[in-house]
Amino acid sequence: MSEKTGPSASYGITEPLQRAIAEAEELIANAEFIRTEADRLEGYDYLSGRIRMALQTAFDYDLEHPVFINPTHQFSRQGLDNPDAVYFHAYLREGVEYVVRGRRGTSADLSFQVMGGSYSADSAATSLMAFDERELDVAEDGSFEFRYTAEPGAKTLIVREVFNDWEHEERGTLTIERVDTIGRPRSPLSRATLAKKYDVAARALVGSIQTWFAFPHFFQYKEPVNTLTVPASTPGGLSSQFSSIGHYELAEEEAMIVTVPRCEDCTYQAIQIGSDWYASTDYETHQTSLTKAQATCGQDGVMRFVISERPPGPDGAPIANWLETTGHRTGPIMLRWQQLTRDLTAADGPSVEVVKVADVPSLLPDTVGLTDEQYGVRIAARQRAVARRMIS
Repeated sequence: MSEKTGPSASYGITEPLQRAIAEAEELIANAEFIRTEADRLEGYDYLSGRIRMALQTAFDYDLEHPVFINPTHQFSRQGLDNPDAVYFHAYLREGVEYVVRGRRGTSADLSFQVMGGSYSADSAATSLMAFDERELDVAEDGSFEFRYTAEPGAKTLIVREVFNDWEHEERGTLTIERVDTIGRPRSPLSRATLAKKYDVAARALVGSIQTWFAFPHFFQYKEPVNTLTVPASTPGGLSSQFSSIGHYELAEEEAMIVTVPRCEDCTYQAIQIGSDWYASTDYETHQTSLTKAQATCGQDGVMRFVISERPPGPDGAPIANWLETTGHRTGPIMLRWQQLTRDLTAADGPSVEVVKVADVPSLLPDTVGLTDEQYGVRIAARQRAVARRMIS
């Protein structure tokens, strides 16, 4: 029997989540960086992903019978999510032994990280351990297994499977088991348990929005606009990853040329731009990211990317290394290198120049324009690759 007794009555057990959704909507609607109605609509779409994530956090994660959850994808964007990555999370309980099994796919990088706590609006989470598959004993058929007893403070195991070549690299498989509960049935539902889950979802929803509003100010937005940092080990303890960060502000007639050497000492190198929601922008039907496998490279071993609203090629044509701002005048930029075999230096990093879109062809005379049909083929390939790879 429904507990609702009138049009304005409480929905009982779901009330914390209802209140949180209303609070989250207010946070979105009043975000200080909103300039246009399109920004606001994007925010409401972003909110749907936050609601989805909050429900996953509360109802899909299970401390007694853990599974890997995919909380970040094309329908649930957060934390300047990497378009090239599939993310998996599992909750941990201190002192408990876990078995992780899988089959290594052909992606460029498979990395594991144990986090203490979670990101918040006040601070970043603590990385307790990080490694990639090079530290695993991977059999000829790609299978692997390792055991881990959660150390003091361990809360979450995060796995990232990262793709350099979207068209040809394939996903692997991954499972996690808790040694002392495998084979046992779940505990029966109780009202108290469900009430707790709805409360957890409510707190996760509001907390995630507040966190990702604050997070870029710890890093990206500390840097001068239209600059990129020297490559450095990525904050948060990711194994063998370096990154360069910044943020752009471009008028409609302006473009940013990002010049960076192609690195042969890593399995993965990429650039992406995002939105002020600190999330990826549409990487399926627009080209808002590129890996070194997707980008063209000059004979001098250097990749030159152009960030702009309008196509920057000859006669206003799109080009292979164009990153579309999709109506965003401002936003974060990130370059990543993974599975490095050496540390990077300033010479490996990017340089930046802001120019007029109309001047790009003369500044990059070797740039070849693409027809709309040719560019459409590129976009179709992105859509098919995301459909093959992503989980929602």
